[in-house]
Amino acid sequence: MPIPKISAVGACVPPGILSNKDLEGMVETSDQWIVERTGIRQRHIAEKGVASSDLATEAVKELIAKSEIKATDIDLIIVATITPDMQLPATACLVQNNVGATKAWGFDMSIACSGFLYALQVGAQFVRTGAHQNVVVIGVDVMSSIIDYTDRQTCIIFGDGGGAALIQPCAAGEEFGVIDFVHEVDGSGGVSLCLPAGGSRNPTTHETIDKRMHYVHQDGPAVFKFATRKMAEMCTRVLERNGLTGKDVDLFIPHQANLRIITSAMERLGMTMDRVVVNIDEYGNTTAGTIPLAMHSALEKGMLKKGDLVLLASMGAGFSAGATLLRWAY
Repeated sequence: MPIPKISAVGACVPPGILSNKDLEGMVETSDQWIVERTGIRQRHIAEKGVASSDLATEAVKELIAKSEIKATDIDLIIVATITPDMQLPATACLVQNNVGATKAWGFDMSIACSGFLYALQVGAQFVRTGAHQNVVVIGVDVMSSIIDYTDRQTCIIFGDGGGAALIQPCAAGEEFGVIDFVHEVDGSGGVSLCLPAGGSRNPTTHETIDKRMHYVHQDGPAVFKFATRKMAEMCTRVLERNGLTGKDVDLFIPHQANLRIITSAMERLGMTMDRVVVNIDEYGNTTAGTIPLAMHSALEKGMLKKGDLVLLASMGAGFSAGATLLRWAY
């Protein structure tokens, strides 16, 4: 069976910026407090009317421009997002139409911060089986559309943006691509990070709106405790299963939720910061968008090279967690 590889990456963030200084005038916080506790200095915020499909479309267009395929070569589009343009149709359908991928089918995935990593594995399986040659996997969120900017726990963390990756089969004899992965969910933590209303349990009513139930609600300490433990645990599991340690990894690309979480995982894996991609200071937590955006940053900075052993890790609402090991292909 062919080995699936990432052969191109595109990204898109809106131009508008919300700095920590801006937030000082909105909620009781300070630039110093936010930086010390999260590592975030600013986040990009979409203008009113800009949706997830808009950012995803631009990311895919960049991906196509950087690859050897045309839009009509795309077989499948998977969009990981918790901020779809609307409940139906799927955002993947809108992206498919926007980019002119007339031969592609697609669907959305909703697993929040773990979205891109989970979608990557789903796309990789379609390539591994030989069913498809060109799968586009997107992680994107317009978190500003579901954030309460009177809630200090959440409004300091999240930003808007996303990215896309092209998954293709390796040529015969190539030793690149996806090596292994581990995923898990713990639904008992679902109440700790959720959007309470707008679904079938609590459909939209005047009461749900008045109670601000259509915004993200987070138990910060519970999420931090889970994430700090799980990121290192999942990474260790996938590395040990392949006879490796953190010292064998050339580049670690973690979900950008909190700098303290990333640093904790790095230290437990025995890595140094020069082998870790961190861009949370510039983008904040873009949920499903963080890992493709971090890949894009790593490529732009020259941190990512062909043949590098790369470790990806995510954790978030669900609770969900995962790690992927791959050999970079270009």
